[in-house]
Amino acid sequence: MRRDQRPVDRRHVSPAAAARTGNLPLELNAFIGRSAELTDLASALAAGRLVTVTGVGGVGKSRLAARAAADAGPRDGAWLVELAAVRDPDLVEHAVADALRLTDHTHRPPRQVLLDHLAERDVLLVIDGFEHLVDACASLVRDLLVRSPGLRVLAVGRRPLDTGGERIFPLAPLPTADAAALFADRAAGLAGFTLNEENGADVAELCRRLDGIPLAVELAAGRLRSLAPAQLLDRLDDRFGLLTGTRRDAPPRHQTLRTAIGWSHELCTADERLLWSRLSVFCGPFDLEAAEYICSGDGLRSDDVLDVLGELLAQSVVTREEGPAGVRYRMLDTVRAYGAEWLAATGDDARMRRRHRDWYMGLATWCELDWFSPRQARVAALVDCELPNLRGALEYCLTEPDETHLGQYLAGSLWFYWVGCGRLAEGRHWLDRALELDGGHDDSRLKALWVLGYVAVLQGDTVAALAALQECRDEAERTGSAVAAAYAVHRIGCLALLGDDMPRAETLLRSALDQYREIGELNSNVLMGQVELAMALAFRGDLADAVELCEDVRRVCEDHGERWTLAYALYVLGFAAWTRGDADTARDLVKRCLALDHAFHDLLGSVLAIELLALFTVADGDPAEAALLQGAASRIWPSVGQPLFGSEYFGGPHVLCESQAREQLGDARYEECRDAGSRLTPDAAVARALGSGTEHAKTRRLPAHEGRTGDGLKQGELRPGQRA
Repeated sequence: MRRDQRPVDRRHVSPAAAARTGNLPLELNAFIGRSAELTDLASALAAGRLVTVTGVGGVGKSRLAARAAADAGPRDGAWLVELAAVRDPDLVEHAVADALRLTDHTHRPPRQVLLDHLAERDVLLVIDGFEHLVDACASLVRDLLVRSPGLRVLAVGRRPLDTGGERIFPLAPLPTADAAALFADRAAGLAGFTLNEENGADVAELCRRLDGIPLAVELAAGRLRSLAPAQLLDRLDDRFGLLTGTRRDAPPRHQTLRTAIGWSHELCTADERLLWSRLSVFCGPFDLEAAEYICSGDGLRSDDVLDVLGELLAQSVVTREEGPAGVRYRMLDTVRAYGAEWLAATGDDARMRRRHRDWYMGLATWCELDWFSPRQARVAALVDCELPNLRGALEYCLTEPDETHLGQYLAGSLWFYWVGCGRLAEGRHWLDRALELDGGHDDSRLKALWVLGYVAVLQGDTVAALAALQECRDEAERTGSAVAAAYAVHRIGCLALLGDDMPRAETLLRSALDQYREIGELNSNVLMGQVELAMALAFRGDLADAVELCEDVRRVCEDHGERWTLAYALYVLGFAAWTRGDADTARDLVKRCLALDHAFHDLLGSVLAIELLALFTVADGDPAEAALLQGAASRIWPSVGQPLFGSEYFGGPHVLCESQAREQLGDARYEECRDAGSRLTPDAAVARALGSGTEHAKTRRLPAHEGRTGDGLKQGELRPGQRA
């Protein structure tokens, strides 16, 4: 290796790149070499709107694409979409929406949601690991590019997308000098290793024999705890002949990568190889407890999993990461695939998939129960992190004979995530799939039916909601399931509430609450039914009973640490306080409601709270800020949908606020302020709303006299939600 051949070290992202929007991960170690490739890839991105980086697994495609995307600097951000863990082509659009942090409660197809979002944005999408979903990805990318003029796509995979306008960017392995520098950098943290004249020749030869493939080089570096570079070379000689001889039909570079991984695999102990193969059953990050349960037994004790996992970490077979849900472990996709082949060869893959299914069924059941507790926020973060594995469990249940009823139960048990954390579209996908099949178990099907009805209600799909809920009600009566019957009646009442049929909503919700009390049911759903009844009463003018119901909900929520339902109770209590003339209390209550809703990604609760804060703001004498908040809400409403957007009751605060703001500002100024608000992102809109009222008489107590009715409204004003 020539000493004047200094590799490029881009260890840190530039300040300009770090400040850009998007979700690209920060680099945790040095970016070695690839300066010419970065320049060429930047030129390709400038010349075309679709560039696909291709190459053998482990060659560094993902790392290069992420660095190029960070340097590209599109106005609205570079966004990474990782598809390696996605198995269902129908979930590709959901995965892209997840990466873009889009939450949509409507019945719009996910592709339409993406098209609407990207239509006027300058965005770079990095779509990584699409090769097993190439048809679905090619179709989506083609549609997005045709209808989104500001969009560019940087695809990363082992094959092209084969769609119009695509520029192929094949990525070769690293030159020997850069590969040796990569080896030295990754080995630098190991005991006493430095690249010098004594070991330099061995390292260079090792990298040359590995064809400069970064993954292979990094795996080799991980063995320096126990072997010197010369010993690595000796063992590599043995492994080449063994591993290349078994797959003569594979491409040469694929053989080389399999040699590197197979050689690392051969250097593992029997327990390490066994755990490696069993860990391949995970579809995404996993925690220690899951590994201990799923992978133990039949040759590997549960108490030994931690130590064996530590050895796999030391050898770079597994990586460790920390996030909101705590410490997680992950396998590179190529390493996982190698382990999966060994697992299949042992004949143990079916048992491992069943154990994986069992663990995540248990996790979902525990999370459903723990949702009604002080750990609600932790549950939301945990399911976010475990979603790839939950998807894997759902896929297994819905594709294996005699497992359908478990898939129905699992899809139903995740109701709190679909509804409470902004995942309606994906929940609808799994529930529809589960109910297309006959599972032969009434309880599982009934649960999936009422959850499907609930999701469809919130999406505004009245026909599907009513069909599912009526079937659930009829079958519950036939089978004697009091629980399913109560939930069906409850959600039909919710449908009436959103349809502005307040008398019917009150009747059904009271009936459901009576049934819940008879069977001893108490959870977030039951409390939400109480809040929904309070809304129906408030809209009919019975504020006193509505407040009493919500104060009871508030006490129970505080006793149990529940926050999601509490937010909706605070909304009703805030509205009631405002109508009494207590603007200080009203604003505090609704701001707390908004903060909770935003934390759970609950768009419905968030937009209702913003609209109510806008009304408070115009009443406090700041019509310009009120119009801006209405504009901010207008950007969120399309993702919530028609059920509330067109409701005369829920839309009442908006109508009243707009009327007063237009009267005070004039139409032109009102539209100007509203347009400014519509340009705010949802996060910025929430921040603005939470800061509203700090300038103009933010806590002014409005007396119930001075020309106001006992409800706190000026004589002749329309009560929010009251019909004209």
